[in-house]
Amino acid sequence: MDIDPRRLRILREVARRGGVMRAAEALYLTPSAVSQQLAQLEREVGLALIDRSQRSVSLTPAGRVLAGYAERVEEELAEARRELTRFTERIAGPVRIAAFPTVIKHMLVPAMRALAQRHPRITPLIHEIYGQPALQELRLGAVDVLITEQDMARPVLSQASLATRPLYVDEYRIVVPPDWPHAIRSVADLADVPWVSGEPDQACGQALDRLAALHGFEPRKVHVVTEFGPTLALVAAGHGVAIVPTLALLDVPEGEVRVTEVRDVGSRRLDTVTRVGRTRSGEPDPVQAVVIGAIEEATAALQAPISAHLRGRREERPASEEPAAAG
Repeated sequence: MDIDPRRLRILREVARRGGVMRAAEALYLTPSAVSQQLAQLEREVGLALIDRSQRSVSLTPAGRVLAGYAERVEEELAEARRELTRFTERIAGPVRIAAFPTVIKHMLVPAMRALAQRHPRITPLIHEIYGQPALQELRLGAVDVLITEQDMARPVLSQASLATRPLYVDEYRIVVPPDWPHAIRSVADLADVPWVSGEPDQACGQALDRLAALHGFEPRKVHVVTEFGPTLALVAAGHGVAIVPTLALLDVPEGEVRVTEVRDVGSRRLDTVTRVGRTRSGEPDPVQAVVIGAIEEATAALQAPISAHLRGRREERPASEEPAAAG
């Protein structure tokens, strides 16, 4: 009985994702191609692996057994690739990195530039995805390194199968339209204004809910936007106020929005997350370690431009922080 390991990978994805359609999306194949490969695998083993008697595709008992072995084959191949890197001076291979737009632009692009110079045989593959879908892709093995964000008031992601490493603490700022007529002494002064909010599972959405609860008001979330470019454009056009991280302000020309510095707004935490998986020698995956190191270097280099950018802005401070007039 000859079994093609490439078809085992397809069976593994069907088992992981619960159907042909989702497996096809993950493998960048058409559903018909996945079905054809599964049919060929059934011919190779001489057993039915897929139960086609129901509307939804499921594995037969034989299919579940073979899918379990497919997982082990994948783990052994990954182990072999990691072990073989010890016998070469060049670290090589693809690394799939999932992140969101501000991190891709300001951290991953510089990191990729450094990797191309130092480790040209490493191939970073960027996927713009975040939140629970990104965590699911990481757990399934479709992503190797994930950059996550979380409001600092939330607990650090802690799961036995995942390793979390701190990357950056990104302070929040409250931004208002450039011609905002009112003084802003605290978050409470913005209780009755329209907000441009992030989604509830995004750090800035979490921060708004936290601050509103702290100051005893229900925020008027007139607009809910996932990316900071559109968020800042809505604020600049006078359609609301927003909480954004300082990293997002690097892309905004001075004067387009007014940046306030209200006390106790907080910050978001950026982390790198990987699956827990070590070689038999006890060493972490060497390719992923090099990539994470490059991301950390690019992140450290951001501190100076962020500080300079904020110094160049005229931030409106709470009245209690205004310098006293000379007498």
